[in-house]
Amino acid sequence: MPSLHAEIENLPVLRRFGRVARVEGLMVEVTGAAGAIGLGGQLRIRPQHGPAIPCEVVGFRDGRALAMPMGSLDGITLGARADFEGMSAVLYPCEAWMGRVLNGFGEATDGKGPLPQGPVAYPIKAAPPPAQSRNRVGGKLDLGVRALNQFITCCEGQRMGIFAGSGVGKSTLLSMLARYSSADAIVIGLVGERGRELKEFVEDDLGPQGLARSVIVAATSDEPPLVRRQAAYTAMTIAEQLRDQGLNVLLMMDSITRFAMAQREVGLSAGEPPASKGYTPTVFAELPRLLERAGPGPEGCNGSITGLFTVLVEGDDHNEPISDAVRGILDGHIVLERMIGERGRFPAINILRSVSRTMPGCNTEYEQSLVAAARKSMATYEDMAELIRLGAYKAGTHPEVDDAIQLHPLLEKFLTQRKDERALLTEGYDELGTILQGGRR
Repeated sequence: MPSLHAEIENLPVLRRFGRVARVEGLMVEVTGAAGAIGLGGQLRIRPQHGPAIPCEVVGFRDGRALAMPMGSLDGITLGARADFEGMSAVLYPCEAWMGRVLNGFGEATDGKGPLPQGPVAYPIKAAPPPAQSRNRVGGKLDLGVRALNQFITCCEGQRMGIFAGSGVGKSTLLSMLARYSSADAIVIGLVGERGRELKEFVEDDLGPQGLARSVIVAATSDEPPLVRRQAAYTAMTIAEQLRDQGLNVLLMMDSITRFAMAQREVGLSAGEPPASKGYTPTVFAELPRLLERAGPGPEGCNGSITGLFTVLVEGDDHNEPISDAVRGILDGHIVLERMIGERGRFPAINILRSVSRTMPGCNTEYEQSLVAAARKSMATYEDMAELIRLGAYKAGTHPEVDDAIQLHPLLEKFLTQRKDERALLTEGYDELGTILQGGRR
């Protein structure tokens, strides 16, 4: 009832409408917008047949509103009525949404009935908490994956990027994190996903165990760019509501690159000039606005949002514009490498190229010494790998290289993990210590 009362109070006393004056590509020009609607406002166009088509105002030109549809424009006629709703989209999320699959609008698509509504309205596009009033990152978060727990340790409220090309194992890694992490709740945003893979991800990769404490927001690649973009905002909004309830939330978004591509389509249709690789200026403005919403909660809130955002690097180029922009915003990056996957080690994480900005501050002196020794051994082996493979290195030439050669198969085995295997954070350091001591005897 409180949410219903809030909606009734927000209903405008006077309803204004305009008319469709032009349709060009994905853009609809609507007359009568002066003083009736603002940027980001919602309107609904009534076609000749079928339901009204929701649109969002993305710009203005010559006194007309430039609107992008969130559905197909089939049936739209010149002069069709466009009702101005004015207000930005809001959601009424609650904890009962866990275990459900939603679309980009926050509507249930899993056939389990309508979603219960929470008492408080959360705007889809909200501002991040003020920097000075945010809590610090919390303690270590057990992600259930050895390579991450020990070498790229993540803390509660930290934001990390997972950088990888297509087909390197991002979805499998996300499913492991959803099933085995120690977070209180999981929110998974699938932005621009292949429609065929959604059911497989939910039923096979995630499974009943992972789904029970997760909320999945999915917008497939065939949906309009506004819907794909809104799926990211919706996932973030749900995570914020759960955080405000004092929960430590793990937000996983796959992928932030497709969010940027959707924003690029919106910007280009609105007439923005293309900048780096065709990405418009608003892409690089929207990325921090979205990503900064994750992290520790404001003062007085015990919850946090730990964000893991995948970045699809085009052609395995880790220096392309979106990768560079995201890397500068987040608190660390996890690099998945195709060559590592090709030799059979999964998750295919390149430890030496991955960084967590909360390390070594979150580790004890003993834990950090183990991690440093293991990384040093891996770096030494990597430097000499070509000579070792060619047989040009002679055993006994350098003690550190000899140790690295002896430890290499043990560390590779330690970093290898099946997707149905869970690794505990506390046990990992003991295993790593045993490897380092045994490999040097």
